[in-house]
Amino acid sequence: MGGHALLILLSVASLSLLPGAMPLQPSQAWSLFKLRQLLGDPPVLGTWRNYTDFCYGGDYKTASAFVECYEDSVTQLHIMGEPGARPLPTTFSIDAFFTTLSRLPDLKVLTLTNLGLWGPLPGGKISRLQKLEIVNVSSNYLYGELPRGLSQLGSLQTLVADHNMLGGKLPGWLKDMPLLAVLSLRNNTLQGTLPESLKDMPSLRSLVLASNNLSGNLPELSNLQVIDMANNALGPKFPRLGRKVASVVLAGNKFSDGLPADMLASCYLLERLDVSGNRFVGPFPAALLSLPSMEYLSIAGNRFTGRLSGNASCGENLRFVDLSSNLLTGSLPGCLLAAPGKTVLFSANCLSTGDDSQSQHPSPFCRNQALAVGIVPEQGREKSGAKAGVVAGIVLVGALVVSAAVVFVVRKARLPKARPARRLVEHASSAYPSNLLADARYISQTVKLGALGIPAYRSFSLVELEAATDNFQVSSLMGQDAHGQMYRGRLSNGTPVTIRSLKVNKSQSFTRHIEMISKLRHRHLVSALGHCFQYNLDESTVTHLYLVFEYVHNGNLRGRISQGTEGRKLSWGQRISTAIGVAKGIQFLHGGIIPGLFANNLKITNILMDQNQVPKIGSYNIPILSETMKSEGGAGSKYPPDRICRVPNGDKIDMYDFGVILLEVISGRPISSIYEVEMMKEQLQSALTAQGPSKRSNLVDPAVSKACSDDSMRTVMEICLRCLAKEPTQRPSVEDVLWNLQFAAQVQDDSRSSEESPLSPSQPHAQSAHD
Repeated sequence: MGGHALLILLSVASLSLLPGAMPLQPSQAWSLFKLRQLLGDPPVLGTWRNYTDFCYGGDYKTASAFVECYEDSVTQLHIMGEPGARPLPTTFSIDAFFTTLSRLPDLKVLTLTNLGLWGPLPGGKISRLQKLEIVNVSSNYLYGELPRGLSQLGSLQTLVADHNMLGGKLPGWLKDMPLLAVLSLRNNTLQGTLPESLKDMPSLRSLVLASNNLSGNLPELSNLQVIDMANNALGPKFPRLGRKVASVVLAGNKFSDGLPADMLASCYLLERLDVSGNRFVGPFPAALLSLPSMEYLSIAGNRFTGRLSGNASCGENLRFVDLSSNLLTGSLPGCLLAAPGKTVLFSANCLSTGDDSQSQHPSPFCRNQALAVGIVPEQGREKSGAKAGVVAGIVLVGALVVSAAVVFVVRKARLPKARPARRLVEHASSAYPSNLLADARYISQTVKLGALGIPAYRSFSLVELEAATDNFQVSSLMGQDAHGQMYRGRLSNGTPVTIRSLKVNKSQSFTRHIEMISKLRHRHLVSALGHCFQYNLDESTVTHLYLVFEYVHNGNLRGRISQGTEGRKLSWGQRISTAIGVAKGIQFLHGGIIPGLFANNLKITNILMDQNQVPKIGSYNIPILSETMKSEGGAGSKYPPDRICRVPNGDKIDMYDFGVILLEVISGRPISSIYEVEMMKEQLQSALTAQGPSKRSNLVDPAVSKACSDDSMRTVMEICLRCLAKEPTQRPSVEDVLWNLQFAAQVQDDSRSSEESPLSPSQPHAQSAHD
């Protein structure tokens, strides 16, 4: 090969020959080898050799053990042993282990799982690691109480210590950890009641304390988005939740009385509710089935009563429902029966289903059981909006059944009319600053990726990408812009991909960029699948960076709105659902990765639709693109690359762009200039102040206007106008937008349900929304 450049592929960490690459400090390399020795030279560290370049030598890395560096210092250490690891020998000293760890002063992320670590956590040693942000020490044999030294870690944002033997009470000093967002202590031996000070932790988003020995009532949990307290002895009072909550798991406790129906009905972001195996009594709030984000609902093994209606509605995201072993009567809702892809369990009730596979009790059984424990809904209280009570006594069974059915229909019919009292939420997320680490959201989305079928992020070889694109033939070229070329390809396993080719400057640093890009994986983003470096050996430089993304090939959102043909246009309900998806993608870009990405130049033509009509943001503000343009002499972003994630009012810029997308979603007309935006803003303002719905309906795309609920239409128009406010500070947060769009979806669904109800006034059925 004399004189010819050799092109080879390097992973992100194999840049030891690059100018500016600094070898790891010898003292830190010694510390890593000492840690290996203290762990008894486990097989998982078998690739660590005396000559290993931990920072820039990728050949030692495995999925279970690797190091990340910044310049010449370790910032991440991940060691994950085999499940079921036995405790380390009695000669092991956890004090010595953490003393050695403390010699890695720049450590930010620490993973030590399934390694057989045993002993109490040494608080004094841990407190020396002042830069720690994320710690996972799950599946070991740690015991004792949580050490007070943890409270001195002012940067700690995530602490996961599942499957250990940690005991004592959950300490009140946790409130002294200002950035703690995720606390997970599943399957330990914690006991006693939870401290009231949990409500004084505004950054806390995810609290997982399942499978401990906790008891008593839960404190206020209104800041939390993820709550898992399963398999304790908590109760009897149901906790107060915030309306931003996404997952609540309280199965296997001692909660009793009834569910707070009004509070839960306002949780439009709630995706998972599991209260199975408790002692709940009273009416089952059937409105839970129609919450717009609800995916998983289990009330099994309680004493819920009530007559279900076959006409009850279900949310479009609902995938799993378990109503088993309660005292429910009536008919199973039709939306659960005719539901391909849904799992619905309802055995051991008194339902008329016609399905012999899930046996039911005779109706008198449920009536007698309800009367035996004094469960009788008070007549008329549901109608007035008050919580159903639990009273003793004997009430005529026939009157009870009729009352329950009428109450449910009246409640559903009245919900939209209750909207003005709290319709447009102002600054709903003031307690949820986007610049804090939203680990709860990120972890939740990461778990979901497995179900979405997105392959794991990885390094690709140049040979793989050449084969995928037929050696980057012109026929594979999708386009070209100031950043480089975009190719369409197909991997050897048949996966279609999009490959972006970037010319890079030899002085660029890639580690932090690849670390960020590898996190760009979300249901509503065109997700990153991997990267590839092309390297010129003679010059010791990287010449090209290839980024591999999903290939989404079902057109863009404009093609289903303003340029859609008849039969392909989205219905009003589908438009709201799509807008919610885009907003969730923006929410992830802002707070689901660290640092967040802002000022993403969002356009309706960059919102791609997959084969299931799931919207995906197809272009976002990756800092390396601006660096590449700058290195090539282009104008690039008006902000320096290191400030891409800190653009002034960057989140509000995205909200404005989202408002322009909403304009097109509402009107069904393409918006191509700021003049058109200002004209439509005036028309929206006029329509919103008009008496009656006709002026508002005239602004909506005629293809869907007849099926629009006025409450839903008004809510979307109002949040659209707020997004388009001239002053950035007057624009809503993405959480505000999400909450109001979820509400718009809910009232649209309720409007259709009331029209379809056999007890609603007779009226012509104009057009199905096909939601």
